[in-house]
Amino acid sequence: MVSRRRLLAAAGAAAASVSLPLRAAQAAGQSWDLLIIGGGTAGLPAAIATARAGGRVLIVDKAPRLGGTLWFSGGQMSAAGTRLQRQLGIEDSPADHLADIQRLSRDTANPEIAGLAVEHAAETIDWLLDRGLELMEGHPVVGTGHEPYLVRRVYGPPGRGPAILRLLEEALTGSAGAVRTMTSTAAVELIQDRRGRVRGALCRSDGSAPVEFHARAVLIASGGHNANPELFEALTGVPLYRAAWVGENTGGGLQLGLSAGGFVQGGEHYLCDFGSIPASLDWPANEFARSVHHPQRRAPWELIVNVEGERFLREDEPSVDLRERALLEQPSQRYWLVFDHAALTRAPTLIHSAPPASGAWDTGRLLGTFASRHPAFRSAASLEALAEACGMPAERLVGTVDDYNTGVARGNDRFGRRHLPRPLGEPPFYAILHQGSSLLSWAGLAVDRTLHVIRTDGSPIAGLYAAGEVLGKGQLSGQCFAGGMMVTPALTFGRLVGERVMAEG
Repeated sequence: MVSRRRLLAAAGAAAASVSLPLRAAQAAGQSWDLLIIGGGTAGLPAAIATARAGGRVLIVDKAPRLGGTLWFSGGQMSAAGTRLQRQLGIEDSPADHLADIQRLSRDTANPEIAGLAVEHAAETIDWLLDRGLELMEGHPVVGTGHEPYLVRRVYGPPGRGPAILRLLEEALTGSAGAVRTMTSTAAVELIQDRRGRVRGALCRSDGSAPVEFHARAVLIASGGHNANPELFEALTGVPLYRAAWVGENTGGGLQLGLSAGGFVQGGEHYLCDFGSIPASLDWPANEFARSVHHPQRRAPWELIVNVEGERFLREDEPSVDLRERALLEQPSQRYWLVFDHAALTRAPTLIHSAPPASGAWDTGRLLGTFASRHPAFRSAASLEALAEACGMPAERLVGTVDDYNTGVARGNDRFGRRHLPRPLGEPPFYAILHQGSSLLSWAGLAVDRTLHVIRTDGSPIAGLYAAGEVLGKGQLSGQCFAGGMMVTPALTFGRLVGERVMAEG
């Protein structure tokens, strides 16, 4: 277990939460029903719900604009028992949704927290649809990109995350008199009374003196920690391979929760996706492009080998989950796609631009990228020279290709691969590096079913709530990429916190 001191240091804070009366703070002279730290996927619904119930809300956000990861998110949501499902004759329930998550995660999701999320998810989807959210054609679907559900319960708008954000902003505008927002403002310490109840926070805007804000309750909705390589590795045991969407997500919310007496869990459930082409060999790296790895969309012509030049799975394995788990065990979660000139010129399109750009690469663009000496693209006249260019043992790569070619000739691949279009033997030879990674934060603050941050003994910290990615994917869906189990729980939990705070008066 990572020590509290190390986590606080990695999150960039050494101070504990401050007890009243506050040291040298400039009093704001105003009290709020709910102080929300982070105006993104969870924070905005919390503000809307609180204001609708007659409460007064203050949102502080480190970023210069509200929205958080919704600006970059694919906007994938999931829910069971929605009106749309009933209209389409789809039988589904929150219990079935939770069972499906536990099937996908191999019973590693937190049943209490994931159960709370799916129990109220349909209300969230119905609310968004009532406000005019458009969905992609054919939605709901069983999934997009990762291991699918057994039932069609995944929803996504063509406008992705920004489309959801627009609806939240419209709803927030209708509550403008009750909600104040402060961007480029960080909460640096929580205020606790002598009994440990959270009473507000000390906040600092760019270049200004710290200000003390008092509130009946505080919601930590400040996002994850995937812009903090040291903290990410401390919590998961895995380096941060992929550069973050949001630079402000450095783990400040975890620091605040820890300083108030909370704890962090879920990082042990880390899982990488099956990889994309990195922009550089150093990490964290941005995504440069993507290969079509789903055999249901494109049957593979290439070999997949690890950094030692060895195959580790059948390239046409239909289960995304099995591919992801196989890659998790490989050195640095890296692999190369290896192919020859015949595959380059005859196979279906392999590479697509990474979002937000789109479009398939033609052969000319692919050859041009090899010629440009991009660090992830290597080519050579022989397999031995290709191995040297990729840093692999030459004898292993040559042996791997020979073994595959023997399987092609016999129609019986050793790994059970079924699509065997031709042997690899026409020079020149090519290799493209891929990196497994995750853009998500897996560890997060522990909460109970009321979404209060809790201590290690399970007792709630009065006045302190948490929602959104600060809870961590490892709690919400365990060791899997269950579709829609980040955006929907954040939206849902934010709303539930706002309603609870006002119901408790």
